Amino acid sequence: MSTENHLKFSPEVFGYPLLFVIVIWIVYWVESRFGLNFNSFGVYPRKVEGLRGIIFSPFIHGSLQHLFNNSIPLFVLTSALFYFYRPIRWQVLIFGLLLTGLATWLIGRPSLHIGASGVVYLLAAFLFFKGIFSKQFQLTALSLAVVFLYGGMLWYVFPVNPDISWEGHLSGFFIGLVFAFFFKGNPVQNKKYEWEKEDFNPDNDPFLRQFDAHGNFIEPIKEEPIENATTETVVGKVRRIKIVYTHRKNTDSKTK
Repeated sequence: MSTENHLKFSPEVFGYPLLFVIVIWIVYWVESRFGLNFNSFGVYPRKVEGLRGIIFSPFIHGSLQHLFNNSIPLFVLTSALFYFYRPIRWQVLIFGLLLTGLATWLIGRPSLHIGASGVVYLLAAFLFFKGIFSKQFQLTALSLAVVFLYGGMLWYVFPVNPDISWEGHLSGFFIGLVFAFFFKGNPVQNKKYEWEKEDFNPDNDPFLRQFDAHGNFIEPIKEEPIENATTETVVGKVRRIKIVYTHRKNTDSKTK
């Protein structure tokens, strides 16, 4: 991964996540408007026809509440991914979506699994663990924000509710954790001060030149021009003296 600073805002930071959310709302509207049911396109574990759900299931939701609960965290977390992890955003999102669906197909109960919650858990786990591992203050702050906003989701990776696909949640969480280890490097460049750079020379630094070798402050000496000096002035080891000459008329010659 490149170590250049990629923290630059662009319309696509919000554009692509918003498009993702709009698509899943359109799919739900089509189902409601025309009386269709796309649940059969969800992930059905360990059946060949259930493999198609790896691609389609994140866009299918069973109810308006289900759709709403996934829409906001999906938009927020995807936007964070696109802003802070610009070089690897598509790899994390696309491969994460596919692997989360595949893991759900492997470990899930024999039932249809639908919804984008697996992707939400993927993004939340990746942003949290990657930020902690990076030891970079901006990414660590993002990790803390994820915990503050969505830390309560952790309970739903366990079978606390039979109506919720905890297998999809667990799959997304696990893939996000693996991706945090897999994608090496730091996408945000740590700021280097002048004295941390390899070509830094303390002898040329105007601030450090005000101190001696023992760290004592050296008061700068101001030199005065000779024509402005009224008394003897010492600058370093040079002694400058101003001599004033006056002319006086001889009055004795007139009295003789």
